[in-house]
Amino acid sequence: MLNSQNHPLAALKANPFVLAPMAGITDHAFRSFMKALDASVVVTELVSSHGIQYKSEKTFSLMSFDETQHPIGIQLFGEDPESVAAAAEVAEERGADFIDLNFGCPVPKVVKKGAGSALLKDLQALEKMLSTVVRTVKIPVTIKIRTGWDASSRNAEEVCHIAYNEGITWVAIHGRTRAQGYSGMADWDYIAQVKAKSSIPILGNGDIHTAREAVDKLKSSGCDGVMIGRGCLKNPFIFHDALRIWQGGQELKIQDRPLKKVIRKLYEYLELYCEPHLVGIQLKKFAAWYSTGYPGASQFRKEIFQTQELSVTLEKTLSFFDAISLYDQEDTSQEDFLMGGHG
Repeated sequence: MLNSQNHPLAALKANPFVLAPMAGITDHAFRSFMKALDASVVVTELVSSHGIQYKSEKTFSLMSFDETQHPIGIQLFGEDPESVAAAAEVAEERGADFIDLNFGCPVPKVVKKGAGSALLKDLQALEKMLSTVVRTVKIPVTIKIRTGWDASSRNAEEVCHIAYNEGITWVAIHGRTRAQGYSGMADWDYIAQVKAKSSIPILGNGDIHTAREAVDKLKSSGCDGVMIGRGCLKNPFIFHDALRIWQGGQELKIQDRPLKKVIRKLYEYLELYCEPHLVGIQLKKFAAWYSTGYPGASQFRKEIFQTQELSVTLEKTLSFFDAISLYDQEDTSQEDFLMGGHG
């Protein structure tokens, strides 16, 4: 099974730079876009097990993918093991290569139901969830966690021990507690400590802003892979560059970054996989993020968010990225220009 190119661990060995699941971001179009730019394994945004149970079309749309995205994981959340297991069965039937269980989401409406990072407070319940889902499906199961509920109860090492015993394929660790939300810095030293004491493959996640950082964190932590989230919302080439560096090459030079061509490709994916009324919204959103750190970005964002017609938005966007193609992008990693995500 591991020899299959669609097994997540096989893909990780070939390319350890994984697209982190992000609510409202990693939809069908964006996953295809990132996959074309050398992201390794991709995972859907958060999918409710109850939504699957109730056969919600909106929920099923979150699970859509195409052949280019393999290996593709469906990320599920829920508080009831049987419900999550049943949802995992549906995802397996729809062709998912693996199931990713979310135990990291800090959002109150998820946590209040006992799902997401709430399960880090009840490891007995977490263990039951893992055993129930693994027993139900034939495909691999991975999990995404935080370092713990709060600073006084960091228990990622114990979670990894449970996961290993239950046959989980890997554990992705976001280097913050649930209490931190997205404040402070991800604790990669702690991730490295957990990795050193764990028998299960570990992916590190948090504060990866550049391709060089991705490679450095991979090496210094000893992790089997790194998950990149917000960093790819500033630089669409981050996976391509990280893979090149990891393989002994160099990052793309400024003059070799076809920004205009890449933005046009993003638009094509949006047109192909998004509802018509969402194409313009998504294009503005991604263009705004990718413009960050370039000259004139603030004025550009103001202009595109005032446009009403999609054709005008596209024209202004392509013109902007054509004009700044030979400029360096400033470091804006300390600015709150991106959303929090959900893991």
